[in-house]
Amino acid sequence: MNETNELDLMLNALTEIIQEEKAKQTTAQTPPTPDLPNLNAVFARITPLPEEALFLGMANDGLPVLLNLQDPVPGPLLIAGDGATGKTRLLKTIARGAELLHSPEAVKYCIISTKPDEWQDFYKSENNLGIYKADEENSTKLLRSLAEWAHNNKGEGQYVLLLLDDLEALTQLDQQTQQHLRWLLLRGPSRRVWTFATFDSQKTETQQEWLEFFHTRLFGCIRSPENAKRLSGNTTLSHLTAGEEFAMRDGNDLLKFLLPNID
Repeated sequence: MNETNELDLMLNALTEIIQEEKAKQTTAQTPPTPDLPNLNAVFARITPLPEEALFLGMANDGLPVLLNLQDPVPGPLLIAGDGATGKTRLLKTIARGAELLHSPEAVKYCIISTKPDEWQDFYKSENNLGIYKADEENSTKLLRSLAEWAHNNKGEGQYVLLLLDDLEALTQLDQQTQQHLRWLLLRGPSRRVWTFATFDSQKTETQQEWLEFFHTRLFGCIRSPENAKRLSGNTTLSHLTAGEEFAMRDGNDLLKFLLPNID
């Protein structure tokens, strides 16, 4: 064997050793993700909760992250993140939590989605007012009816959660429907209609007009520092675990929370 072959063998062996050490370090630095708790088990531990509470998720300290439905100050909630980061799953967690915490007489929800088939498990719920496809006429009728109902409501009685699974799709509807949506975003929470809308963070630059309606934002994983900065003022949202972990602003900090298993 000549010197060149011996050198090649030595380099190959050294490369393998370095790769093995890197793999060991990665394994040591990245602990296995624990199994997510079941939502029913979580509620068994944290209930009873105040009548006005709406469940969003579980903070790292084990305490629930809640929205006070009686306080309209937070306004509509934006759920922003990259594709396949759990935005729809967070909407479903909110819907399931409403079912477990509130009677249909107290809280109902309705869904407008570009993919209504993803919501089949929710059709039979008594809290569910309906599941609508975003580009169909029934969606425009729903938004008009909700706006009229909220306009006549003086802040009493039942709460309605409007779950919009893909905000951009709603912004493509006719001008009158867009006007009803704007009114619901501006006035809805004070009239007991709360809007929760998912949003693809890659559309941030082109949807600034609509984003201004949302002062309260829940963030999933966003890999682009520029989009993260535009949406949250923070450039580091890529560390959030896609599909499981979200964050919201808590003063100058980010409060991270997990989504329980709702299956």
